[in-house]
Amino acid sequence: MATTQLITNSDIIVRLLVALVLCGLIGMERKHYRKPAGFRTNILVGMGAAVLAIMAVQIYADFNPTQAVDVGRIIGQVVTGIGFLGAGAIIQSRGSVHGLTTAATLWVVAAIGMAVGLGYYFLGAMATLAALVVLEILGRIEFRITGPDKENSTHDNSGPE
Repeated sequence: MATTQLITNSDIIVRLLVALVLCGLIGMERKHYRKPAGFRTNILVGMGAAVLAIMAVQIYADFNPTQAVDVGRIIGQVVTGIGFLGAGAIIQSRGSVHGLTTAATLWVVAAIGMAVGLGYYFLGAMATLAALVVLEILGRIEFRITGPDKENSTHDNSGPE
C-alpha cells in the first residue's frame, strides 16, 4: 500500500502545538482551582484527541477512496473513550455528586483537540474561549449566586472554595 501524506510533518507539529496551547489554557484554569484533572491532564487529553484526528485523516488518505473506510469511527471512539474517562472523574459521596465539571472539561478538551487535529483552528480557539468563559466567568457568577454549598452541592464549583 502506497502512503499518501495529506498532512505534512510541519502541519502535524503545528496542530499538536496548537492543541497543547489551547488545552493547556483550560488546564491552567482547572489547576488554579485545584481540580483533579489539571494542566497536564487536559493537555494530554487534547493532544491525544488531536493525534487520533490526524490519524483518521491519514488513514483515509492511505486507502483507496473506493474502499469502505469510515474515519468517523475513530472520532466516535474518542468521544466514547473520553466519556469513560470522565465517568471516572465523577464521585458520589454522602448524597453529593462531585466532578461533573471536571468530566465535562475533559470532554470539551478532547473535542478541541479533535477540531485542531482536523485543521479547524478557529473552531478550536472559539471553543477554548467559550470553555474559559464558562469555567471562569460563569463559575464566579454561579458561586456568588449559590455560594459554597458543600452539603447539598450536585456540581463542583469552578470558583473559589
